[in-house]
Amino acid sequence: MGNESVRGTTALELALAWSFVGIPLLWGIYGTVANAMKLFQ
Repeated sequence: MGNESVRGTTALELALAWSFVGIPLLWGIYGTVANAMKLFQ
């Protein structure tokens, strides 16, 4: 426990994490909006 170094998150790790969450989220929003547009035509 005494010799552990604490390091921050790199920009690459942050971008990968946001991509991992953001891409499926945006895909789901796009699918929802596309289906909603079919209902209101």
